[in-house]
Amino acid sequence: MKKVTYVTGNWAKIESARSILEPLGYVVDNIKMETPEIQADDVTEVAKYSAKWAANELNTPVLKNDTGLFVEGLNGFPGVYTHYVDDTLGVDGLLKLMDGLDNRKAYFKECIAYCEPGSDPIVFEGITNGIIDTKKSGEYGWSWDFVFIPDGENQTLGCFPDDERWKFWSLDAYKELTKYLENK
Repeated sequence: MKKVTYVTGNWAKIESARSILEPLGYVVDNIKMETPEIQADDVTEVAKYSAKWAANELNTPVLKNDTGLFVEGLNGFPGVYTHYVDDTLGVDGLLKLMDGLDNRKAYFKECIAYCEPGSDPIVFEGITNGIIDTKKSGEYGWSWDFVFIPDGENQTLGCFPDDERWKFWSLDAYKELTKYLENK
């Protein structure tokens, strides 16, 4: 069996990876560790750098993920600063910034970087489209889940329990990773 280590503590990300990679003969384990996060203009560059660092540090193939929330009406903000904005302004601060905005379209861009020790990372991307609600709602999840309404739905992710909420996220990045690994 082939093994890949997902550098994350997020159970939903781990389950997504397992559901797609284990049928291909991969064992997906995980480790929660801090990795350097460079300042960059795109979440892709952040994921690549962190994956390469982790693969070399752990001496094993790794997956590293970076995700950003991009709000059209705010010219793509918070983007690469999503985690920082969550820690500082929070959901209430984002809603205040958006007060009065008609364009509430938003998307999450998820970049998954696969890297083997001594190699350059390969990056796969997925986009989950939706809108930012005008108020928080729901009791499940955390942070942006309480304001993000995925396309095709009329309530926030926070209104869906854990076992349903993760199903709204794009799996495109994992599907592309699968194709890459199958052809490797």
